[in-house]
Amino acid sequence: MKSSNPVLARLGQAAERERATGYAQPGPYGQPGYPQQYPPQQPYPGAYGQPVAPPAVTPMTIDDVVVKTVLMLALLGAAGAAAWVLVPDSLAGVAWIGAAVVGLVLGLIISFSRIANPALVVAYSIVEGVFVGLVSKAFESAYNGIVLQAVAASFGVFFLMAIIYKARIIRATPKFARIMMAIIAGLFGVMLVNLVLSLFGVNTHLRDGSPLAIGFSLVCIVVASLSFVLNFAQIEEGVRMGLPQRYAWTAAFGIVVGLVWLYLEILRLLSYLQGDD
Repeated sequence: MKSSNPVLARLGQAAERERATGYAQPGPYGQPGYPQQYPPQQPYPGAYGQPVAPPAVTPMTIDDVVVKTVLMLALLGAAGAAAWVLVPDSLAGVAWIGAAVVGLVLGLIISFSRIANPALVVAYSIVEGVFVGLVSKAFESAYNGIVLQAVAASFGVFFLMAIIYKARIIRATPKFARIMMAIIAGLFGVMLVNLVLSLFGVNTHLRDGSPLAIGFSLVCIVVASLSFVLNFAQIEEGVRMGLPQRYAWTAAFGIVVGLVWLYLEILRLLSYLQGDD
């Protein structure tokens, strides 16, 4: 089955190549079924013209994705807690900026890679955990109890979107996917421009607690929530396509990225609302 999602389409092609690996290579004189070495050093499947069975490739399941997602969140949480306790306040700014840059680079590599790399996904979880932990500590020091509220709200939204998707209230049609990808790209472009301008002292009022900032955060929260619909659809499609089991790491990565984005936006929105008290 072909996927309307270009990333899944590439992963599906990779899966097809993996399933094909191990079939008998064409032998000398065009005879099929011979191994690559001829004559073979010792009898084994595929020798003397015997067909070689393809290697067993365990397909990805929903349970695999759930397990990998929980593991990623556990690593992220542990790294965040360690950074919260161990990194001194004097180094917190440098540490969270460094973690943000490294996490962004790792995220881009994972997103645009044609193969699943569990080691990179695990590294991303740890680095992103340091970033989230230090940012959370800064918000908690300014607004007592805000982190627990943001965590509860984030998981609440996630499970609500899972229920909505399961009930097929919102469907990840190709048109929906194209619109969502365009909106997400636009939002990140706006945030990048806002960050660059802020470095030069320009205030766009998108992140200062103003009514415009509250509205922008609400838009980001809605879009981050709807992005889970795309994640769920991609996971279902990947299972139908028979992607190898290790691609569950890639699927889990997508969910964790959405959760982190949602959490940070909710954290920011709560700080705006509490700042008005």
